[in-house]
Formats: sequence, structure tokens, C-alpha cells
Amino acid sequence: MRILSRSGKFLFALTMFGVLPSIASGQNPKAQIKAEIDRLQRSLREKPISIPDFPDINSMVAGSLNAATAALDSGKLYLSLEELLQAEDLLHGARVVADKTEAVKSGFPAFEAEWEKASQSLKTLSEETRKKDWPSVPLALQALSETAQGRSIPLLEGSRGFAVSTKPSDGLFYMGQALGEAAFAKFCSSVLLTRNSATFPRRSFLPELQKLQEKTNTAFQPPRSIQLHDRFITLNSALKLAAELDSQKFYAGALYQYLEATRHFGMLDAPALDAARQTASKTDLAAVRKKLTSSKHDDSLAQLFLERAESQIAHADGSAPTADEWRSARVILDKVLPAYFAALKPAPPVQQASSKTVDITLVRWPYT
Repeated sequence: MRILSRSGKFLFALTMFGVLPSIASGQNPKAQIKAEIDRLQRSLREKPISIPDFPDINSMVAGSLNAATAALDSGKLYLSLEELLQAEDLLHGARVVADKTEAVKSGFPAFEAEWEKASQSLKTLSEETRKKDWPSVPLALQALSETAQGRSIPLLEGSRGFAVSTKPSDGLFYMGQALGEAAFAKFCSSVLLTRNSATFPRRSFLPELQKLQEKTNTAFQPPRSIQLHDRFITLNSALKLAAELDSQKFYAGALYQYLEATRHFGMLDAPALDAARQTASKTDLAAVRKKLTSSKHDDSLAQLFLERAESQIAHADGSAPTADEWRSARVILDKVLPAYFAALKPAPPVQQASSKTVDITLVRWPYT
């Protein structure tokens, strides 16, 4: 009889109770991803979430899972994983709110007990995920896993901040999101994808991040900073996450988020596309696909953005793309993919901080 280690017992329990998927040996990557989508859809169907503060949560999770299925069915494996990550995040967040609100009603000590359990779960999942031989898998898969790992701890820490600054139940959604991100990162480590091409160089992308941050700071001027406030928030969030991942040497995730920040920056000024430019974009995307298909390098991360652009201008249900979707696809062609190929080159010098110093006082606002 095989005796499970403490870690093994914990992961077995997570699998049994639905936090981690049960993966049958010998499955191919598409079958594995389909099984995980099916597991979440079954969970949502058999136990719908009822939370007054999140009345649309079931439809939101279902929408992400349907998008993941559509992407997978059309052969866009990496895009399917992106959608699956969003579903895992939302579903786990809402599930913890629904299941734990009553448990933390007595006050912060009860919340702290739940937080400690979640913290231990994240630690165990992270340790298991890091055991993966990541250099042997496509860069995009590693990038998705590292991004989820990088988000999990700040989300967990943020959950405690909300519990302290408002009330304990307000921290539950972020606690659940942290668990969802960690579970997704672990799932990525189980996907049976093997890189069969030259590896993408893993290095720090701090020089590129510094340059883009400077451009972002310069662009943040009225009236655009007011009109595009939400876009700037998303852009800066991607830059912040990229820098955090880079500092942890999660270089695949850092590059992924740098490219996502590049897309958001490009969207600040991207013009609408007329019919001629829409047609040209379709042609250009087909040319990029041909280039990536014949590449001898691991261009899976470029493939991820290509899949996203293709899905934006050709919806699975036949509906027409929005103006923003056309613009995003064009930005991926004109800004994101060139930034990706430029990242293949050696890193430019890192800007040195000025020797001049100034004393500043930082006041932390509890909601940031």
C-alpha cells in the first residue's frame, strides 16, 4: 500500500473536493483542458452560486468557460487557457464568498483562521507548481502559470487588507481569487505540452519595462488621462505585475505582461479601422500565422497574442467585431508582435537611478 506524504495527502484532498482537477494519465493537452472546462461547468451547474452582491456571477463564469471551449474547438489552445484562467479566478472567488460568509460573521479572528488555511493551500500549490521542468514546455504555458502564481499572493494579502479596513466578509472574494489563480497555475504544470523548438531566451525585461513606464508617465496628461482613466489603470496594473514577476525571475510571465502592457499602451492612440484596413489586417494576420507555423523557435507566446487577435476579428458565433476589437487586433500586429521579436535580442542597458535623493512621505490608501 502506497503511503502519501503530507503534501501528497493535501493535494489528494484538493482533488477530491474540486480545487484541483483529476487528470487521467495519457491525456493529450486538448483533452486535459477540455476536462478542466467540463469540471468547472459541472460545478457551476450542480451548485449554482447565489450571492446578492454578485447577481451575474454565474453568467460571467459560464461566459468565460464557453469562450474557453470555443477557442479550444477552433484550435486556439493558448487562448483557451487564458479564458480558463479568468473562469477559475471568478469561480473560486465567488465560491469562497458563498461558502465562507457565514463562517466569518463572528469577526476578524474567524476570518484570520480561514486566511491561514488559504495561505497554507497557496504555499503547497506553489511548491508543487515550481517542481515543473518549465524549460521543457512552451513559453506561453509557463507565462500563464507564472502570471497566475504572481497574482495569487498579492490577492491573498489584499483580502486581509479589505477584511481589516471594512469587514471580514469583504476579504473573501479576493481570498477565493488567490486560490483560483494558484489552482490554475498548478493545472498548467500538469498540461502535457512539450517544446519541440529552440527555446526563447529567459532574461530580465526590466529595461523594456522601464522604457514603457516612462512613456506611460509622459502620456498620462489631461484630457486623455481623464478620458482613458480605466485604460491607464489597466496599463499600469500590467506594468506593475510585470515588474513584480521580473523581480521573482518569473521571466516568462514578465514578458507576457510586458506585451500585454504594450497592447494597452498602443490602444491609447489606436485609430478606428476602415474597411480597407480591416481587410489588410486579415491578410496580415494570415501572414503572421504562416511565419509562426514555419518558425524553428518557441514562439508560443506570440502565438497566444495571434490567437487573441484572430478571435477578436472572427467571432465563433458569427457576430461582427466591435471597433475596439479591430483596433486591438491591429495593435497586436503593429506593436505587440514587434515588441515580442525585439525581446529575442539581448537586453538593453538598465537605466541607472539618479544619485540625487529626495525625502517623500507615502500614505497608503487601503483600497490600492
